[in-house]
Order: sequence, then structure tokens, then C-alpha cells
Amino acid sequence: MADNSAERNDPRQAPFSRTANQHEQGKLIIGSFKDQPQVGQRQHHQYPPGQQAQQQVPPAAAYANVQQSASSQAERRRGPRRRSRGCLIATIVVLVLACILGSLVVSTTQRVLAFGSAISTQAPLSTQNNYMNTSERTNLLVMGFGGVTHDGAYLTDSMIVISLLPGSHHTSLISTPRDLIVQVPEGSGRYGKINSVYEYGSNFGKDRVAGGDAAAKKISAVIGLPVQYWMMIDFIGFKKVIDAIGGVDVSIPTTFNACYPKNDDAAKDASWIKVQFNKGVEHMNGARAIQYARAREPMEVCGLGKSQNFAELTDFGRSARQQIIIKAALAQVKQITTWPKLLDAMDALQQTIYTNLSLADLAQFSLKMDLNDPHAARVGLSLRNVLEEDHAYNLHPAGNDWNVIANYVKQNLYN
Repeated sequence: MADNSAERNDPRQAPFSRTANQHEQGKLIIGSFKDQPQVGQRQHHQYPPGQQAQQQVPPAAAYANVQQSASSQAERRRGPRRRSRGCLIATIVVLVLACILGSLVVSTTQRVLAFGSAISTQAPLSTQNNYMNTSERTNLLVMGFGGVTHDGAYLTDSMIVISLLPGSHHTSLISTPRDLIVQVPEGSGRYGKINSVYEYGSNFGKDRVAGGDAAAKKISAVIGLPVQYWMMIDFIGFKKVIDAIGGVDVSIPTTFNACYPKNDDAAKDASWIKVQFNKGVEHMNGARAIQYARAREPMEVCGLGKSQNFAELTDFGRSARQQIIIKAALAQVKQITTWPKLLDAMDALQQTIYTNLSLADLAQFSLKMDLNDPHAARVGLSLRNVLEEDHAYNLHPAGNDWNVIANYVKQNLYN
């Protein structure tokens, strides 16, 4: 059930169970943020009129006590926001890998079982009663984050729910923006961006299960759907998957250029480089593929020239590019000649993926998921439908009514 219009006063919000005196057990310590290292400034680009959504009038009942984690503050100092656009791509490839790996169990049993144990809270071959044998929706939250080498290492900058009906294979993708303001931790009366829920819940990655459960619970409240399962994957996983399968052939529909961070870790190098993509087919390695999927900053940010195609740098343009990469990666993974390379991909992913689904259940989920269906729903929460933006560029439900979000999601699911 979704949060109501006054989440900060909602009595349904259970008190957060992590207390300050639980430090020895590795639990969350409220207010334990440490200052992050200073990094170079990356300035926001001011889009010409009409190329950026108009800022909305702040809601009447403004959230006055929004707090920022130390990692969020460091991120703000860096300048333009870099979103985890590779997360969904990597996860879908992972799901297909899980399915194919099941066919390799006979000859590689020990490696597959070791992989399944490393990436999941569950035993590799365990399965739940009636899992995928029901008419009820099954919802998997996919969270993307930078990992320990990145600033804001545990901020889940991409949060996408894959919702499917097992009987019909009908699949919906529900994307929640990272700047949505929610109560965090629950019951605290404090507020922050939804991408900090995992950071708080996991105590900065020390308890991945608690973090995953906290994020799934919060997303459930926002979109009005019960999210039973979750998966985490970082950028490194996406790059390694693509490299492990020998790269992908990408058909680029239109030429464009963009600025891109020279180093993912702005503390090491906060400068920018120019990335250029020309119309036609290009064979991409992991690094190049993630640049194609994530590029969003105009050339004016770098001062290295003029942007060729602003439309490609919008949310719509990036979403289309992500779908192109997904199709290219899946086409490569499904080739029989690629299968021997999947063991290398398995090794690459073992350190970068974690989920509360067993390997066997991941394989079943992959078999039921169908993104090739032209009717598959892609539901994005944005300023164009159910969100409003305040003076600090934070996002809130339109009219401060959380039911607006839940109703919109339900109306746009693929039933």
C-alpha cells in the first residue's frame, strides 16, 4: 500500500529498528556520516530554453527538514549528476545468464553452485513453494550503485522494479527517480532522497540484506506494489559482463556526442572527456557500452565543442539507448558460440551481484520475463506525470499525494 499524502506523519510507518547503541553489531548509527574528500567541481550545463523541463512550483506543504547524507553532499559538490543507467541492462543480462547457466550445470556443477552461493542469500538450487506457479504479480527491485571505489558508493542511483505476471509472461518496468524525497529512516521524522534508503539500511554496505529489505519496503510503499525480491549490481558488473562475452555489436541509429567523466571516481580525476557515437554498427567493449548507455552531459560542460544532438541526451534518448544495448547483449549471450565465455562472466559477476533470490529462482524469473513483447510496459515516474520539483530540485508526489503515484503505476502496468 502506498504512503499517504503526509508520509512524514504517517502512523503506518514502522519505527526504524536500527539504533545508535548497536554499533558493535554493525548496525546503523544515526548521524554517523563522515566528511567525504573534496573533489573537483563539475558544473551543471544550462540548457537553452525548451530543452529542459520547466521547474514546477514547490508544493504548498513543503518538506522543510530534508537531510543529505555525506555522500549526497559530496555528490552535490561534484556538479552534474551521473545516474546508474547501466544497472537494468546488466541485470537483464544476468537473468538470462542465470537461465543459460542452468543448462551447464551437468558439466560445471561446482562452479555454478559456488557462483549461486556467492551472489545470493539462498542456497543455489533451493526454490520457493509455488514460485512462478501463481497468477499473482512477482516484483523484483533492481538497484544499481557505484561500489566502494566511487563517491556515494552505496547510493542506489538506479531503482527499477521488474514486475511480471508468470502465467502470461507480461512484463512491466517501473523506474523511480533517485531524487524523490521520502522519510528515511522510517519513523524518524527525517527526510532524504530515496537513493539513500539502502545506504542507511545497510549501514554503508555492512549489512546488504538489511539494506535490500529496507529499499524494497520503501519502494513498495511508493509504487503501491508488494516488492518481494531485490537484486544489487554495480557498474563494474556491467562492464565485466560485456567484456566476458566478447563485447557487443551495437546498431547506433543516430549520431551524437557528449561529455563523459574521465574517471568514475571524481576524487581521482574530476575532468571530462568527449565521447562521440556515429550512426552505424559499432563493436563495443564494456567501457564503451556503458558510456553509450549513460552519456547525458552536453558538450558545453566540457568546453570541448558543441553538442550535435541534444535529443539523445534527454531521459527519452538515454532510455532508447539502454534498450539498444540490452538487445545487443542478449543477442550475444544467446549465441551457442558465446556459452563457453559465460563461465568467465560468472566469475566477473560473482563479486558484483547480490540478491535474495536463489540461482534456481533467478533462472525461473528469466524464463518468465519477456521484454521482446511490444506491449511490455515501461513506467517512469517524472515531472510529466505524477511528480513535482521544489526549489532545491528535490522531487515530491504531485500535490503531496502519494496515492497519485500508486494509482498511476497500477493504471500503466501490463496486465
